[in-house]
Parts: sequence; structure tokens; C-alpha cells
Amino acid sequence: MAYDHEEQEQLATLKAWWQRNGNLTSWVLIVALAGYSGWAGWQYYQRTQAAQAGQLYDELQNAIAAKDTAKVMRAAGDMQSRFSGTAYAQMSALSAAKVAFDANDLKTAKTQLQWVAEHGTEEYKSIAKLRLAGVLLDEKAYDEALKVLATASVAQFAGAVADRKGDVLVAQNKLAEARTAYLAALAATDKNNPGRQLIQVKLEAIGGTVPEDKAKADKAAA
Repeated sequence: MAYDHEEQEQLATLKAWWQRNGNLTSWVLIVALAGYSGWAGWQYYQRTQAAQAGQLYDELQNAIAAKDTAKVMRAAGDMQSRFSGTAYAQMSALSAAKVAFDANDLKTAKTQLQWVAEHGTEEYKSIAKLRLAGVLLDEKAYDEALKVLATASVAQFAGAVADRKGDVLVAQNKLAEARTAYLAALAATDKNNPGRQLIQVKLEAIGGTVPEDKAKADKAAA
């Protein structure tokens, strides 16, 4: 194909530019393509991991329904070793902890809850710590339970944490401190939360008094 003079000048200019910058341009393009390929590969890996973890979680739930404790624990262990970065791993550990607790296997329950407390998101960590403190309360490990509760700092669980702290302090016969904890629990718990009434009952059972304005508001709401 014949080129006119203007086209030949444009081709010459392009060749000269390529000679100066072609190598750099190629590397930039390679890096960009590699980056996209890596991102796409990571997205595929994440989707695959989530799908496989979901299947294993279903198996764990079926084992719970079948009361197959051994299979529940195996599934929870597999989840933690293979899919620790997914929410399914945290949910599985919490489920396994409940199964172990119901079977009076407090050691296994604590192990599962501690795993979530160390590896979970902040919300799951707080749930695990609340339940772990309950297990420690049953074991009469009161000081350890209070230490665990002190590290549960997610605001949405403030009422539950204070309530559990009150329970531990009552068990230690530290009633003045327990009253303070229950009052804090009331202050942090929404008035429409059905758990408020139980907190009030516990507070009054140890000689505490529900603040007048809150008591009236609760009665009006009821």
C-alpha cells in the first residue's frame, strides 16, 4: 500500500516515538495487565472460597440438627483451617461452642469462643467474649470473666457487656459494683429491648432502684 507524504511523516514520527518509549510502554502495559489478571484471580478465589465455605457450613448445621457432635467439631475445625478468612468460620465456631456447652464440654466451648475472639471481626469478637465470659462465670473464674468483658468494646454490645459484668459481680458478692453495672446496662439498652425487664429485675433483686424517669417510660411503653 502506498502512503502519501503526510502519512509517511506520521509513520516516521510514530517509529521514532516507539524507539524512545516503546520499551517503557510495554512494561507499563504488562504491569497493568498483570495487575488486572491478579485482581480478577483474587476475586474468583474469594468467590470460590465463599461458596465452598457455605457448603461446609450447611454440613455443620445439618450435623447440629442430627445431634452429631463429633461431625460438628470436625466441620468447625475444617472451616477454621481452610476458610478462616470468611464469616462462615466465625459462625461455625460460635455454633460449635454452643453445641459443646450444651454437652457440658466447657473446655471445647472455650476453645471455640477463644478462636473467634482472636480471629473474628470486631462484632463477632464481642459476641464470642460475651459468651466466653458466661462460660467462665459457670466455672467460677470470675476475675478472668471480667478481664474478657473489659476487652469487648463494640458500642452496640455495651448494654449486654454491662449486664454480664453485673452477673459476675453478683456471683462475687460485690453488690454495690453490680448495681452500678446493671444501671449502666439499663442506660445502654434500648427501652424497646425485651431484655431491659430482666436487667431491672436483677437490679432490684440486689437492692438497686431503677431511675424514676426510665421506670415511668418503661411502664408507659408497656
